[in-house]
Amino acid sequence: MPKESGQKIVATNRKARHDYAVLDTYEAGLALMGTEVKSLREGRASLVDGFATFYNDELWLESVYIPEYLNGSWTNHSARRRRKLLLHREELEKIARATRESGFTIVPLQLYFLNGKAKVEIGVARGKRDYDKRQTLREKQDNREALRAMREKNRG
Repeated sequence: MPKESGQKIVATNRKARHDYAVLDTYEAGLALMGTEVKSLREGRASLVDGFATFYNDELWLESVYIPEYLNGSWTNHSARRRRKLLLHREELEKIARATRESGFTIVPLQLYFLNGKAKVEIGVARGKRDYDKRQTLREKQDNREALRAMREKNRG
């Protein structure tokens, strides 16, 4: 069987970019059980409620939903268990420094396979207020209208 290559996206957290202003992103490996990997390869996961926290100087991903593998046996995993994130020590220290300030959190942005290995893109983010969310939506709408007007003008 040929070895996997390239990137295969399993799940994205579109709500995170709406609710948070992402300041910095990192790619982390995931310590998973075999049935979790099989479930992910089927393309089943949800990052919507997920977040990451520090325990004993290690970063852990919590509340990410990876459903039980349908063909699994007694070795099946719990769907919302805590999963360890694999990062370099320097990256962990940098993230810890950034999140010590009030209002910052770590959110998962994307879950994917890169050359056969499960990876998660995490972001150090600050929560948006309601008026920030409205402002972002207004900017997107204005950009869409400007592009539409330019396209109509160029058509002649």
